[in-house]
Amino acid sequence: MLNHEAIRRAYPNAVNVDDGTGAFDADGNQIQLDQSLVDAAAAEIAAEQAATAYQRQRAPEYPPLSDLADALYWASTGDSTKLDEYYAACEAVKAKYPKGGNS
Repeated sequence: MLNHEAIRRAYPNAVNVDDGTGAFDADGNQIQLDQSLVDAAAAEIAAEQAATAYQRQRAPEYPPLSDLADALYWASTGDSTKLDEYYAACEAVKAKYPKGGNS
């Protein structure tokens, strides 16, 4: 099975990638794939994914923005308790999944 994303990274002119027939440019010409270029592109993609994994891990665990809106309202009335709790919850998620960490 072809790695479509890596092929498109290695060959930006590839507009059609098919597991059975290969990769083709906009004119329908078949592109002769160099596996070492595809492998290098796949490694780049994997490195980018690993470098930003913390973002995907954090997102579902952050408190909802509705909680922030409520906390901001109460902070505007002089009660910052909920805002402090919201910030603490965000900090806990950041600590659990540090930027550049291996969580």
